[in-house]
Amino acid sequence: MVGGRQRRDYRVAGLDEIEAAGEVIYRRMGPTPEYCWPLICERAGTEVWVKHENHTPIGAFKLRGGLVYVDELLRREPDTPGVIAATRGNHGQSVAFAARGAGLRAVLVVPHGNSVEKNRAMRALGAELIEHGQDFNAAYDTAKDLAAGRGLHLFPSYHPILVRGVATYSLELLRAVPDLDTVYVPIGLGSGINGALAARQALGLKTRVVGVVAERAPTYARSFEAGRPVATDSCDTVADGVSVRVPDADALAIILEGVERVVAVSEAEIEAAMRAYFADTHNLAEGAGAAPLAALIKERDKMAGKKVGLILSGGNVDTQVYREILANG
Repeated sequence: MVGGRQRRDYRVAGLDEIEAAGEVIYRRMGPTPEYCWPLICERAGTEVWVKHENHTPIGAFKLRGGLVYVDELLRREPDTPGVIAATRGNHGQSVAFAARGAGLRAVLVVPHGNSVEKNRAMRALGAELIEHGQDFNAAYDTAKDLAAGRGLHLFPSYHPILVRGVATYSLELLRAVPDLDTVYVPIGLGSGINGALAARQALGLKTRVVGVVAERAPTYARSFEAGRPVATDSCDTVADGVSVRVPDADALAIILEGVERVVAVSEAEIEAAMRAYFADTHNLAEGAGAAPLAALIKERDKMAGKKVGLILSGGNVDTQVYREILANG
């Protein structure tokens, strides 16, 4: 049973498809490491393996999906002149990195007040940046409107091809540590967690997959509890990678089938986990990347004696924001 529901197989991508995606990805980057850090284990009270997606060329897991999506796009539409996407930063860096490698134009729409350093990184990768709206969902609406007028392909933020690409990090982790009891995965729109479900199913494992959201961006937690999409009015959180107001219905359907539970963590818990990663591993974790550790610490008693995986999904946080978080510890 999963969250009171009968678990059924829900095929997102098969092993052959995930491995084929890996062949595309590994032309541009290698597999990321998974480490068992003694101080993290001590803090969590159990054996913990951290998957370091903060070690990709853009500092986040999103690159995997972007590379695979652009490869597929050019096979289907070889005359595509360029792409446009909405982003809070990591998806945009993925789109810009993959587009530049393929010789495509990239236009990215970000909300006002977006991460200054993520914006700089996207521009450095050659993207045109447009600021519009107050959050991701508003930026996405703008990107849709601009796509047709500019003759650009609308690059989705959630798509089965993206899932296939990002599933490769879970395949790496579960092959390296196949006896994990539970893996904690942050939920933005859902590609990462659904990739974890795909990899688990492809390998025939029974690893539990737990989703993590911010209490101040709880759309997927509320949707999971209700068993249907539940939008929220705001999503103001330091964990901008999970800052979403409206869930993707297709992503949610898969989450409802295969995820064990969804844990919501507070801003204080996220910031404490960011500090913990630095103190215990000297790795920089952005809010969304630290959220799984925050959830594990919150569930410390429940998870005692179990072997746990954490997806450190990215390390892209503005210097000033990070400085203040460290100082507040």
